[in-house]
Amino acid sequence: MLEIQKRLSNSFYALLALPATAMGFGLSIQIAALSWLLTYQYGLEISDIGLVWATGPIAGILGQVIIGIISDKVWVWNGRRRAFIVIGGVLASLMILALPNIGVIQAGLGLEGVLGIAILISMVLDLSINISFNPTRSIIADVTPEGRERTKGYTWMQTVSGTFGVLSYAIGAIFGNIILLYFGVFLVFFFSVIPPFFIKEPKYLGRYGEDEDAIAKELSESDDMPQSVSDASLSRILISIRPLWGFLMYGIYAIVKRLSGFEFPGYYFEIFALIVTIYLIGETLLKSEEGKTREEAGKIGFQKVLAAHSFSWIGVQSMFIYFFAFVSYQMPDLTDVGVGSVVNWSFFSLNLVAAIIPVLALGPLANRFGRVRVHATALVIMAFGYALIVFLGDSPYVLYLLMMIVGIGWASIISLPFAIMSQKIAQNQMGLYMGLFNLSVVLPQLVSSFAVGDLVQAVDNKTILLVICSVTVAFSAVAWFLVSEPKDEMTENPALLDEKIEKKLRD
Repeated sequence: MLEIQKRLSNSFYALLALPATAMGFGLSIQIAALSWLLTYQYGLEISDIGLVWATGPIAGILGQVIIGIISDKVWVWNGRRRAFIVIGGVLASLMILALPNIGVIQAGLGLEGVLGIAILISMVLDLSINISFNPTRSIIADVTPEGRERTKGYTWMQTVSGTFGVLSYAIGAIFGNIILLYFGVFLVFFFSVIPPFFIKEPKYLGRYGEDEDAIAKELSESDDMPQSVSDASLSRILISIRPLWGFLMYGIYAIVKRLSGFEFPGYYFEIFALIVTIYLIGETLLKSEEGKTREEAGKIGFQKVLAAHSFSWIGVQSMFIYFFAFVSYQMPDLTDVGVGSVVNWSFFSLNLVAAIIPVLALGPLANRFGRVRVHATALVIMAFGYALIVFLGDSPYVLYLLMMIVGIGWASIISLPFAIMSQKIAQNQMGLYMGLFNLSVVLPQLVSSFAVGDLVQAVDNKTILLVICSVTVAFSAVAWFLVSEPKDEMTENPALLDEKIEKKLRD
């Protein structure tokens, strides 16, 4: 074990963040270049672009859950997560290399259209990222103690990843998206293949800081065999993600509708799925964890996190996929290259804030006021930023400034919920539940890929996109205010402990 890991120094947290940074950089490349590439290089319609982006959530549904379950159980290359990070990183770098060469691949295969090739490459890329994303996040929980150090791990993850995300958009804006794609091939490869071999993983999950030889001796003398995952059956998984059933119903229907052409008349199914979603999320958020066993309270808490987190990703993913359409509508004098440049500088501004504030602001504020409260407040600010863009975002520099406001919420979305979620579940099931937690990201993304895409294409006024983003993020903020703080917050945070005591005295 490296000395920096023993001391849990800042340099170790930076090293620990590099594999997640590699996957985040690959995702940033998709955000910056994929829609632009498919629109202006290959002439696809908005609805077709939505279909290409839908492959990501589909890959995530399968990839993260399955890899999470497997990585909880195996021990390969002296690690539990290491092999998946390395394999996923290699595949992701190869698919990034394929993106600017879709036309070459099409010609080589003798095919007429590029849509099928784009879907295949996008799906393999997303599957590769999803193979690695779960382990890159799970490993942070594996090698850090619960509480503030865990929060620090995830805020450092976002700071390092966000810094390179800023770099990706700067490269795309200054040198063009093609240069960005080729640069990304090398960065994703090296950041995912090398750092995992310098991080010592614990062989026994949930036994942080204990001597592994002593644990092995204890287990050898016991009749009980340790179980990595208690029950990962399909029924258990479906029960765990109950708040997301409405999203799942719509996702299955939307995929069948797009691929087969079958659809129910009108929008009755979509409305039904929306009602189911709001009902299940509301029911989940109103459940009480008081008086429950630790295990029962943990399950309820986990479901509340799923419910609260889901709607924020409609607002985020819709922006990432269709922002080019909004920019083109608001600034009609821009050329195709100009649209790409404004989009990249906008995402640069977004990620600049997201790279700076997690360690400098979100971490300290979360320790003082609680992770849930800080995250919910950040989402309120994000929704307000989206609303301002609707009314004021008609010039590049104003847009960049407003995207910085939106970046406050983005910084929180990709850091604090992981720390909150990791405190709600058993440590030895981290991979499984990290995969299930990802369903609160990928299932709402299907709404962005299909429903939001169809709406943006049908409506002439593209500001409808930012209206949707603002409303969904605001809904998520309200939901987060109904989630209880992890228990360690109450013991570590004097302000919250005093508040809890005062409440009991009043009652």
